[in-house]
Amino acid sequence: MTDQGTEPDSTDVVVVGGGPSGCAAAVFTARYGLDTVVFDRGNAAFRRCAYLENYLGFPAGIGVDTFTALMHEHVAEVGADYVADMVVSVERPGDDEGTDARESEPDAFDADARRFAVRTQDGRRVEADYVVAAAWYDGDYLRGLDDDDAMFEEHDHHGEVHEHFDSDYADDDGRTPVEGLYVAAPSGDRNAQVGIAAGQGGHVARCLIEDRRRERGFPGDLAAHYDWLRADTEFQGEWGDRDRWREWFESEVPADADLDDERLAELRESYIDRAFDTRRTDHEVETAELRGIRRLVEVIGTERVLDALSDEVLADYLDGRELGGVEQ
Repeated sequence: MTDQGTEPDSTDVVVVGGGPSGCAAAVFTARYGLDTVVFDRGNAAFRRCAYLENYLGFPAGIGVDTFTALMHEHVAEVGADYVADMVVSVERPGDDEGTDARESEPDAFDADARRFAVRTQDGRRVEADYVVAAAWYDGDYLRGLDDDDAMFEEHDHHGEVHEHFDSDYADDDGRTPVEGLYVAAPSGDRNAQVGIAAGQGGHVARCLIEDRRRERGFPGDLAAHYDWLRADTEFQGEWGDRDRWREWFESEVPADADLDDERLAELRESYIDRAFDTRRTDHEVETAELRGIRRLVEVIGTERVLDALSDEVLADYLDGRELGGVEQ
């Protein structure tokens, strides 16, 4: 991030909110290759939880602070920026121009064609092409992007009328009438539980990526993106041949796709490149899993992990290590 007073920063995606939905969205967009910034002041509704017991993958639960640290480390691991600052407004810097330029390359991005200017409490100004709202607070920072009567609704609370962002403003996929604006939170009951909120954030991010790919020309179902690593065995035989992938890609192109042959070929090769980039050998998987466990321990804290083990388990482990050393 640049210091206040310098030229405005520019990024592909700004995520407003660093809770489960915001962090999940950031992981998906950053892993796809979009420059992503998460703004979070640490006032997520999730922190009201005393202890998290129903998030899949933690059989006996996990502490809220520990889980938050894991989320934020994951955001950093995939290359997104996490900034402790609150977004106060999202504006349009001008008419959306340069669409043709953005579509000139399958994965290129024209930094001069940003849709939004995001301003923060600490005086930052960041231009972005996409904004993902993922904050539980009232959404006032979005005022002016659309008709306020469409974005906000009134609530009577103990005789006082309050206006809040309408959780039904976005559709179930997080898309809104404002091009480039997506909402992962607030979205009603989909934010009521941490596991569901994280899933909603990831789903909204996938829809954002799909829309971006569609803008760049990917036709039909080929616009969908799946963040999925493939075993090396899936590339054996005919599927290890790029010509087989080309044949499949062309069979998936709708008959009414309005693309010239050159552009279609660019998109096809980009699609196949991404597919082959997901290929992982057994050794690569083993290496990744070992690193994943080590990173988990680093975040939780080595001493905390060791404290959780009984003296007998540690003694047996050390005895085994010594015996192994002798045998070698």
